[in-house]
Amino acid sequence: MNGRKVTGPVWIQPGVPDNSVTVTLGYGRTRAGRVGTAQGFNAYALRTSAAPWFASGLQIRKTGDRYVLASTQGYQSMDTPNGDHRPLVRETVLEEYHKDPDFAKGQGEEPAPGLTLYKPYPYKEEDYAWGMAIDLNSCVGCNNCMIACQSENNIAVVGKEQCAIGRHMHWIRIDTYYQYPDEAARDRDNPKAFFQPVPCMQCEDAPCEVVCPVGATNHSSEGLNDMVYNRCVGTRYCSNNCPYKVRRFNFLLFQDWVTPQYKMMRNPDVSVRSRGVMEKCTYCVQRINEHKIDAETASVREGKQIKVGDELQTACQQSCPAGAIIFGNINDPESRVSKLKAQSRNYSLLGELNTRPRTTYLAEVSNPNPELKA
Repeated sequence: MNGRKVTGPVWIQPGVPDNSVTVTLGYGRTRAGRVGTAQGFNAYALRTSAAPWFASGLQIRKTGDRYVLASTQGYQSMDTPNGDHRPLVRETVLEEYHKDPDFAKGQGEEPAPGLTLYKPYPYKEEDYAWGMAIDLNSCVGCNNCMIACQSENNIAVVGKEQCAIGRHMHWIRIDTYYQYPDEAARDRDNPKAFFQPVPCMQCEDAPCEVVCPVGATNHSSEGLNDMVYNRCVGTRYCSNNCPYKVRRFNFLLFQDWVTPQYKMMRNPDVSVRSRGVMEKCTYCVQRINEHKIDAETASVREGKQIKVGDELQTACQQSCPAGAIIFGNINDPESRVSKLKAQSRNYSLLGELNTRPRTTYLAEVSNPNPELKA
């Protein structure tokens, strides 16, 4: 462009207007140590003060080279064994929602209540019951929750090479789906995009728990699927049995245990995992325990029962700019999460498998302008 040239990879995406290119700034490194040097490409070479954001006259040509692009979604297929697509994201327009408020439940199969081979866990009425509701109407796919979770829970940065072979470590991922106006023609010019955050579902009938030979993953009295890291022997049976593909395995010693400065970078309330150990989302159990201790201390000091309320937030919820993630005690009918789960839009991901997840979704209801829709 105007005599300046940059060599970089191209990732073709639906919905991009013809004869236009979106260039991402800030990912090229020439001198950044042994990890970052010569990574990416410097798109700032095309940018000028006269045209800092938009410019014309760009020319593109193929070089014949190949470049590996890493994605966190392509290795966790939740399709059926015969390749059919499940209704993972459920949506409708406002007009249809008024006609059928329970559309979300009608788009999937839900087993009959009580139909299970799992022995029910003996909960106590006074115990907390943690749950999460994710509003697909609000999620914009910004990935803030993923970065916040990584920082809060000492999740290792494993790099593109490991991600490219399916060994990424994020405890929550943002899946992106496209809906085409004409499915038969697969018109890529004007698709509708959906974003779906996928953390651990914290299943009541958890397939991961029953296959662990050493009891490293088990059910807590508050409904969490806990991990006992020092029991895990790395069979990865739990990962194979998880239909949501949200468990992560340390194939290598991703954490640096030697450099003293890294100790100050980590959250001291969260264990640092080692090679051969399975890990996953914990609903930020360290924050849960902190708020429980504070509430119990305040109860003793003030002589009255103090509940852990909506002020308790997971890292993903706290960082979400759109307020799409709501966490709380579903045993409290006045909590925000209980009120959201009582809505007709609430549904379970892969509900037909009868895992009874504690994490549920609120189906998307859009209200497009008729003129824009046409």
